[in-house]
This record gives sequence, C-alpha cells and structure tokens, in this order.
Amino acid sequence: MLKFLRVSILFVGLALLAAMRVPTASAASPSFVIVSYGDTLAGIAARVGATIDALARANGLPNPNFIYVGQRIMVPPGVGASNAPVSVPATGSVYTVATGDSLTIIASRFGTTIDNLMRVNNLINPNFIYVGQRLNLPGKNPAPATKPASVPANTPARTNPAPPTSGKWIDIDISAQTITAYEGSQAVKSVLVSTGLSWTPTPIGRYSVYVKIPSQTMSGGFGASAYYLPGVPWVMYFTGAYAIHGTYWHHNFGRPMSHGCVNLSIADSQWFYNWAQVGTPVISHY
Repeated sequence: MLKFLRVSILFVGLALLAAMRVPTASAASPSFVIVSYGDTLAGIAARVGATIDALARANGLPNPNFIYVGQRIMVPPGVGASNAPVSVPATGSVYTVATGDSLTIIASRFGTTIDNLMRVNNLINPNFIYVGQRLNLPGKNPAPATKPASVPANTPARTNPAPPTSGKWIDIDISAQTITAYEGSQAVKSVLVSTGLSWTPTPIGRYSVYVKIPSQTMSGGFGASAYYLPGVPWVMYFTGAYAIHGTYWHHNFGRPMSHGCVNLSIADSQWFYNWAQVGTPVISHY
C-alpha cells in the first residue's frame, strides 16, 4: 500500500512538473509572400488581411506601387483573419479630387490613411484617381479649426508655386511638357518630357529630390492598366511615388503618357540624374 502511494505521488509530481514546463506562447514568426506577375501590394494586403501601410513599413518599401516579380514580401506577425481590415464608415463628407491631388496628399490633408480611403471608396489601385472624382471621407477628419464645413465641388485649381531665386532647381512645365534645369535664374538644359495622363496626373507644387536610384523595376496598375518595367534607369523621386526617370518603352516626349511620373529619354534622364543632388528643389506647374 505504501509503495502504491509512493508511485501515485511520483506520477502526480511528474504531471505537475510537465504542466509547469509548458512554454508560454512566443511571438509568432513572420510569413512571406512571393510576388507573382500581376500582383500589387494592395492585392497582397487584401489576401493576407493586412494593410498596405503595414506591409510597406514591414518591408521598408519607399513606394507601395513598386514591387517586382519574385520579391519576398514579409507579412508581419499576427496578421491574419483576426486582424483583417475592418470596414470604415464614411463621415458623410465628400471631397472632389483637384488637379495635382494624390491619394497620399488627400489622406494627409484629412488626417486618415490611404487604406481607409480605399476601403470606403472601394478603390482597387491607390495610384489611380482622377480630377473631378468624388471621394467619401472616412473616420478621422482634420481638427475643427482647420477643416472646412464642406468642400465645394468646384475646388479651384492650385496656384503655381514661386520658383527659387538661387542654386540648382528643376522646373517641370506640364502645359509645355518640358523639364528645365536651372542654376538661379539661368536655364542650363531644357528638354521635352511626358508627364501624367489626365486621369493619372503629375502633381503640381514645390517639392525636392528625396532619393536617387540608378535603376529599378517599376510595377503597378491593375487589369489592363497593369505594368511591369524592369531596369527603369536614372530614377529621382521628388514626392511620394512620383519620379523623374528614363524611359525606354516609348519615345512620345512632348505629350502626356505616364501614370504621373516624368518620363525623359534615357540620355536626358542620365544628364539630370548626374546634375541634380538629393535635396534639389523640383517645381511642377501648368
């Protein structure tokens, strides 16, 4: 009987030790998605139940519109069905897209995110909005002191920014379809370009070159508008996803052709790339 009690106590003790040794749940490991032809970051985000912003941050992507076939996209730990984006209610306010707007600019202006704007307006591609389009404004809005009571449908066009008076700067004349390198008030070089089409316009305003990349793959769009362009040369980003870069897929310079970037010939883009530095002001206007 005593032996039986000892054995029973031993089994109970082992069971308690086993229970105590069960490890606590550790942080989930990230998973990866391999980009296939036709994929966009928006499509991948929808498939894995994440947001474009979350995937862009996790993968250090400066431009959510530029991913390439074979790229490994890390899905942050914890992303899944339980973290799928929830529907975002509209506020009842409507904004009419003006010349030079992008979804990034609108999201910043109204204190929301690109993802929220896309969900409440059922947008497929964050890079495709057009002048005159009416967008529902989701959730968060600007502080009452700065938010207009309503945005009129006939929002006036933005005034052209004043050019610099000294140093190097780049002028993009959308009406003339030209780009000009200036040093102070002296034009150094001026050539024809192709800026954005009417439904994918090049933004107007005062910006600056914030990163230079000698060559990269560019992809984006959706359906018939999808594109995949390896080896785009002499790329200089000046705001958001918009860049000045070389173009090998067309030679129609002097007329709008792009998704919003500024297309130059390869030789001209190399000249501008070598002439400008990060921080060089870029003025785009009509």
